[in-house]
Amino acid sequence: MRGYAGKFAEVDLSCGEVKETVFGEETLKQYLGGRGLAAKLLWDRLGEIWERVDPLGPENILTIFAGPLTGYYPGSKMCISGKSPLTLGIVGSTVAGEHAVDMRCAGFDGLIIKGRAEKPVYLLVTDDGVEIRDASHVWGKGRVETYRILLREALQLLEGRSPGSREWREPSILHIGPAAEKMSRVTAVQTKWAHGAGYGGYGAVMGSKNLKAVLFKGLGPLPEAWDMGRAREIIWRILRICFRSDSMRRWGTGAAGYDVGSRLSSEPVRNWQDEWHDERSFGVDRFEERVWVKRYWGDFGCPSTCLKLSVVRAGPYKGAVCDNPDYENQAYLGTNLGVFTPEENVYLCSLMEELGFCGIQVGNTLGFAAELYQRGILTKEDLGFELRWGDVKGFERLMKMMAEREGIGDILAEGTYRAALKLGKLKGLDLTRYAVTEKGMGIGAHGIRSKLDYVEAVSYPCSVQGGDHTSPAMRDIRKGDSELTVILHDSGVYCWFNIMKDEALDLIWELIQAVTGWQITADTWYKEMALRILAIQRAALLVGGPDITWKPIKDDDLPARWYEPLPSGPYKGRASDKKELEEDRRRYFEDVGWDERGIPKSSTLKCLGLEAVDKKLRSFLGNQ
Repeated sequence: MRGYAGKFAEVDLSCGEVKETVFGEETLKQYLGGRGLAAKLLWDRLGEIWERVDPLGPENILTIFAGPLTGYYPGSKMCISGKSPLTLGIVGSTVAGEHAVDMRCAGFDGLIIKGRAEKPVYLLVTDDGVEIRDASHVWGKGRVETYRILLREALQLLEGRSPGSREWREPSILHIGPAAEKMSRVTAVQTKWAHGAGYGGYGAVMGSKNLKAVLFKGLGPLPEAWDMGRAREIIWRILRICFRSDSMRRWGTGAAGYDVGSRLSSEPVRNWQDEWHDERSFGVDRFEERVWVKRYWGDFGCPSTCLKLSVVRAGPYKGAVCDNPDYENQAYLGTNLGVFTPEENVYLCSLMEELGFCGIQVGNTLGFAAELYQRGILTKEDLGFELRWGDVKGFERLMKMMAEREGIGDILAEGTYRAALKLGKLKGLDLTRYAVTEKGMGIGAHGIRSKLDYVEAVSYPCSVQGGDHTSPAMRDIRKGDSELTVILHDSGVYCWFNIMKDEALDLIWELIQAVTGWQITADTWYKEMALRILAIQRAALLVGGPDITWKPIKDDDLPARWYEPLPSGPYKGRASDKKELEEDRRRYFEDVGWDERGIPKSSTLKCLGLEAVDKKLRSFLGNQ
C-alpha cells in the first residue's frame, strides 16, 4: 500500500495505554483519510449509542488525522474530528501547518484518542512512538506561554536523547487555551501562536480529556508514493497554477474584508442586523499600512503565502500580535461587534487566540450578547458592566468572563444557540430569533440575503457541518466549492485555498493515483465515495443528543434574522425567500439520495454499503 504510513496510534488516556491500529486497504480506499475516515471510525464505534454519547465525556473519541495527499499536495493540513460539542454531529475541522507532515514522517497517519487522563497531560509523537507526558505545569496557561514552555521542554528532551545530532528542529504543536480547559464549546484546537481548527468545538473535547497539547516531530521520509516521478510532475503543475494567484498571495483572505461588506452586502454587522458597510477604515490597505509587519508568510509547503503577521505598534493595544487577521476574524471580531479599526481588531484577535477561542464562534456569541444588551434584554446588572457596539474593553471583559465561566460568561461559553435557550428561559422570551446559528454552530461570515456572495440559500441549512462556510451545500453538487468537493479536500487532507482553480481540481485525480496507485475518478467520488461520507455525517447530525436533537426540515432552515430585509446599502430590502429555500432544499435532498425530509433513503444507504446506518436511522427516527 502506497501513500500511507500504514498505522494509527490509539491512545486511551484513562489507562495510559498506547497501541497501534491498522485500517485495511479497502477501508482507506473508500474513505481516504481525514474527515472521511473519521466519520467511518466514529460511526463504527459509537453509532449504536450515538444519542447517549456526551461529546465532553470520556466516551467521545477525538481523531487527529492526515490523508494520503498530506505533504504531497502543496499546503498541508490536519483534520480534527469527533462528536462535536456544538452540533452533536461529526465535523471535520482542519488546520494548516507542518504537524501533519511531522506525524507522517514519524510513521503515523493519525491519532485516535479516547478516555480521560486523571491529570493534565500532553502527547509527544516521534519516530519512537507516542508518549504520554505530564502537563500540569502548563495547565491554565495561555497560548504564548504554553507554546514557549512546551517548545523549550521538547527540544531539551529530544536533544538529550540524541546529543549533537543537530536534527531536532522546532517540533510542531497542537494545544488548547484556558477557555478550552474549562470546556467552553466555542473553543479551537490551536497551533503555534495563531491558527486553529475552530469549527466543531474540539478545543473543549481536548479539555474534557485533560489533554493540553500534542507535539509532533518525525525524522523519517513521507510515506512512499506509488509513482514519485509522476507525482513530482503533477505537483509542479499545481504549483505553477498557485503562483498565478497574485491577489491571494499579496492580500490573503483579508482582501475580502471591506469588499464583502461594501460591494456584496453580505458581511455580518452588529450581529447580522445589517450586512452592508462602507467603512474604508477597514479596507485591507489600512491593515497593510498600519499593522502588517510580515507581508508574505506561508504555512509549511504552501506556495500561496496568504498569511500576514500583524502587530499593533502604538496606542492602548500596543504589543498585540496575531496572524492576518483573515476575513472571518476581521468580520466576526470586527464589523460584527461594531469595531472598524485594524488595531482594535488585531487586539481582539490576539486575545481570542491567547484564551483559546475560535474567532468565528466567540465573535458570533459576543455579537449575540451585545444585541441582547442593545434591546434591553440583558442589563448592566446581568453583565456587571455596559456593553455597547464598538466597545473593545467591554468585549475584552466579556471574553475573559467566558474563558473563566464567570457570571453570565458561564452561559455564553456554551455557544450562541445554547445560550439563547438558557437565557430565554431565564427571561421568559424566545431569544433564538437573535441567534444566527445553524445546528448550534455560529455561521460563517458570508450572508445570503443580497444573493451576491458564493453561498446559496441551502448552503448552511443542508450542510452536514452546520454553519461551516468552508463546507457549504450547493445545488450543483459537483461544483468546486460544494460540500462534496470539500469532503475530498478534507479527506485528502490538504489546503483547498490552493485548489480554487478548476484546472487544479482536475489534477487531483491524477495525483491520488500517482501517490496511492488507486484509480479514483470524479464519477466514483461524486456518485459513491462522497455520498457515503455525507450520509454518515447526516445520520449523526439527525440522531444528535444527548442535550439537543435536530428535527428534519424544521431545523434545516435559515436563521430567523435572514428572513428580515437588509436595512441599508445598495441592496436594502432584500431578504431570504422561504419558498426558494424549500425548492432548493428539495432538489438538493433529491440529488444526494435523501428523502423529502432530508433523511438518507434506505435504498441509497444500502447501495453505499451502509446497512448499519440505515438500521439505526429507521429505529431512532421511528421512536421520535
